[in-house]
Amino acid sequence: MKSVTEHLNDLLDGIEPLDPIEVRLGEARGCVLAEDVTAPWPLPQFDNSAMDGYAVRTDDLLAATAANPVELDVIEDLPAGRAPVESVGLGQAIRIMTGAPMPAGADSVVPVEATNGGIRVVTMSAPAIRGAHIRHVGEDVRANDLVLQAGTVLGPRHIALLGAVGHGRVAVHPRPRVVILTTGDELVEPGNPLEPGQICDSNGPTLAAAAWEAGAVTFRVGPVADDAELLWRTLEDQLVRADLVVTTGGVSAGAYDTVKEVLSKLGTVTFTKVAMQPGMPQGYGVLGEDRIPIFTLPGNPVSAYVSFEVFVRPVIRRMLGHTVLNRPVIGARCLAEINSPAERTQFVRANVSIAEGAYVVEPVGGHGSHLIGGLASANALIVLPPETTKVAVGEYVRVLRLDQGE
Repeated sequence: MKSVTEHLNDLLDGIEPLDPIEVRLGEARGCVLAEDVTAPWPLPQFDNSAMDGYAVRTDDLLAATAANPVELDVIEDLPAGRAPVESVGLGQAIRIMTGAPMPAGADSVVPVEATNGGIRVVTMSAPAIRGAHIRHVGEDVRANDLVLQAGTVLGPRHIALLGAVGHGRVAVHPRPRVVILTTGDELVEPGNPLEPGQICDSNGPTLAAAAWEAGAVTFRVGPVADDAELLWRTLEDQLVRADLVVTTGGVSAGAYDTVKEVLSKLGTVTFTKVAMQPGMPQGYGVLGEDRIPIFTLPGNPVSAYVSFEVFVRPVIRRMLGHTVLNRPVIGARCLAEINSPAERTQFVRANVSIAEGAYVVEPVGGHGSHLIGGLASANALIVLPPETTKVAVGEYVRVLRLDQGE
């Protein structure tokens, strides 16, 4: 059997970030920037007021005191977004609002709270400080500065900067389109009535949500019955809108494992066993003239989810242009004894928390790959390597954080 690392490397081989496209700035959140961005102008673009108040000449207020206040003639009102008409001369002031350009002749702004708030004549009772409350041109960003590097994951703060330097559109690696296809005669779409022997399809919604969380655009297909011709037609129909296809079910050695039956004949999809629990049966390859990657995951719900986290999520993140592909792994003290099969990497559903300033972790639910109750309450996976067959209480283990993106 292949190791988990070997299989992941095989899946990542040949996967590159999707070709860049330009998107509107409002659609870029969460995408990875595909090119360096420089500032076409400085920030601020001009000297402007940092306060609501009065633009003044400091020389006019050198002798101002509470006992001997100075009166200045207010010659203009200057709101943000309008250029000044007047220059500030001897004994004059301009009432100015936050963000408005500094008028010629003024070298300070006195906050309105430090005055009597006059409209035609303003009274000031203290000297002004030269340069006070002025945002100076280029003090934040200079023209032609590199403001964001290719590879930046765009969040609200980055989008604020892109907007400030005039980028209404930006080049990013697009979100991959991932088709999630579930198979099995026993599956019924959640919400529809069940006949004897049938179960609700939980894998489709689960993996679609997981792919969306990883950054993909997702399309759910199925459940598709265990019919070879129907499955192949469905796959062919989906290739036109897919950058990646993920199937669940039908990959073992049973009589009705249709996915394996259909795709084995193509010569472009390989089925293998990975030394892991849960999730041993796996398949991967390409479909169609455009060689769209396809990953075939086992059908048991926990196996499908763990397989997605370990194998598919890193591929989606590489398509997105990320350099950090995997969720964070931490060390934590285990609060329970665990037995693990030899020669397989074991992924144990668990809860990680902090006690007395350190991470602790405890298994939740059973070991069965069909037991999803414990999966819902887990926020982590304990990762036990093939050489570990037993973990004692208090022993430190590696923990994959499911509640953290990177």
